[in-house]
Amino acid sequence: IILRFLLNEKGRVNPDSIRYFRTSDAFPVIDNTVTPLGYPLSLKLFPILGLDEFWGSKIIGILSYFFMVYFAKKKNFYFKEIILIGGLFSFLSIFSYTMSEALILPVVFVFLYLAQKIIKEEITGSKAILYLSLILIALYNIRYPALFLMFGTGLFGVLKFRKSYSKIFIFSGLIGFFFVVAYKFLFIDYFNENYVATFLEIGLHTTSQLLIELFQGLTTVFNPFIHIANPSGGIINVGIYGIGFLNILLMIFLFIKNKLSETEFFFIFLGIIGIVCSYFIQYFYSVNPIDYRLMAPFSLGIWMVYFKKLYQIFGKLTYGITVLSLMTGFVFTWLSRGNY
Repeated sequence: IILRFLLNEKGRVNPDSIRYFRTSDAFPVIDNTVTPLGYPLSLKLFPILGLDEFWGSKIIGILSYFFMVYFAKKKNFYFKEIILIGGLFSFLSIFSYTMSEALILPVVFVFLYLAQKIIKEEITGSKAILYLSLILIALYNIRYPALFLMFGTGLFGVLKFRKSYSKIFIFSGLIGFFFVVAYKFLFIDYFNENYVATFLEIGLHTTSQLLIELFQGLTTVFNPFIHIANPSGGIINVGIYGIGFLNILLMIFLFIKNKLSETEFFFIFLGIIGIVCSYFIQYFYSVNPIDYRLMAPFSLGIWMVYFKKLYQIFGKLTYGITVLSLMTGFVFTWLSRGNY
């Protein structure tokens, strides 16, 4: 896995990565508010230790993955599933990418753990509200789409209003929302008063275009072997989209056939809300099309439940999916001839 990180194609950076480097280097001067400060500030630590931001981002990715494995083992929380997920080509690419998804995934994992504890009533009252609110705020300070997690958390509480834990989810979601409002007026408007006017624009894309991108995005997000289609098109994309589509159908079948626990329902519900919100925001906010990277914080919980169901049926044979995915990753790494 470490070799998969170090040999990854082209160093896994993009123009947004350079913006993170610039923001980190300029701090405490705030040069933009396009992204929260959580990821740039984490990069800021590494020049102090004698490394640059680029290699710091790779260390963050590796540490994020190892933290998830350690936390899962320590808390006996979806340990097998995290091992299976961590080896998928798409998630390894995320951990090796110089982007904030690598940092947010372990925080999402802890968030799901806390939610399980609250649903099982092992954490209750004001303590539960405090923990859940703080981690939602932490998520938002890494990536703005965490707003969808806040919305999903509150909505879950509304749907489960008869449950004793419902108020915890509702209040936590509301506290997170109030933080977002305060963040907008006290931080974003202070440093960039034209942010909303610049980025909000009604009718950016047509519904037909967005639906096609949604299908293509979801079938690559949930393709366990290849997470990026060929931009040039061709017959290979039929196979890539086809495998992803069949995998989604299998997910739906397993989730319907096997009764979901309250925790499992929350994980899947939250993931679906995140995906739906990510789709509709494209109508008026300029963002990249739905893909494996943008959906990672929302798909993580769905993958966890999916692999749990598969393992209950196939046992250790389930690891074959991850092995095949790793082999696919090594082949693409060799073909790319990447060199940092």
